[in-house]
Amino acid sequence: MAKKTKKQQYGGTPATVALTAAGVDHTVHSYDHDPSHPSYGEEAAEAMGVSPERVFKTLVADVDGSLTVAVVPVAGSLDLKALASAVGGKRAAMADPALAERTTGYVRGGISPLGQRKKLPTVLDASATNHRTICVSAGRRGLEVELAPEDLAKLTEAVLAPIGRAS
Repeated sequence: MAKKTKKQQYGGTPATVALTAAGVDHTVHSYDHDPSHPSYGEEAAEAMGVSPERVFKTLVADVDGSLTVAVVPVAGSLDLKALASAVGGKRAAMADPALAERTTGYVRGGISPLGQRKKLPTVLDASATNHRTICVSAGRRGLEVELAPEDLAKLTEAVLAPIGRAS
């Protein structure tokens, strides 16, 4: 088992450690997670007082047999056809949650696009660029990180594409 860094031992996550190591400006937001809330992303938006259009959820999908990360606003949903197209694939389906957790190293509801155990192809919804900053999971339920969408795209080597659809 890998030795934990001091930051990880005292509340840092692989996502926040990666941001700090990269020297990226970011703000960590913490809130008390309510396990009975029906939506992790909407709970985060409400708790932080941030518009759901600026809070993005991290979803893991299977595109033609390969896991792919999709980052879309919590105010909408993922367009699986658009995701497949964005990575040059034909078919996409949501990944098995247990496989997503094992592969990323994070639990469902706390999957971050940053600091994943295995680097996966990532697609960031193009609407992210409409905002100066966006919020994504910082690697556990009740912890979000706010950063510029350009920094998120650069760190994850994300493709920008219109993969979200309004609900």
